[in-house]
Amino acid sequence: MAKPNYGFDKRQRELKKSKQQEEKRLKKLARGTGGAEGDTDTQGQAPSSTEPTS
Repeated sequence: MAKPNYGFDKRQRELKKSKQQEEKRLKKLARGTGGAEGDTDTQGQAPSSTEPTS
């Protein structure tokens, strides 16, 4: 019978945990800047829309 490789299992758990934390961080960052970007986009679109129309 094969011996379990606990080191590999631990490394896989650590990688999964760090990946989830990174996704959570990016999600928070996107949510936090989403409001600011929305304001920026609205302001950026108004002159853009005005320029081609003019």
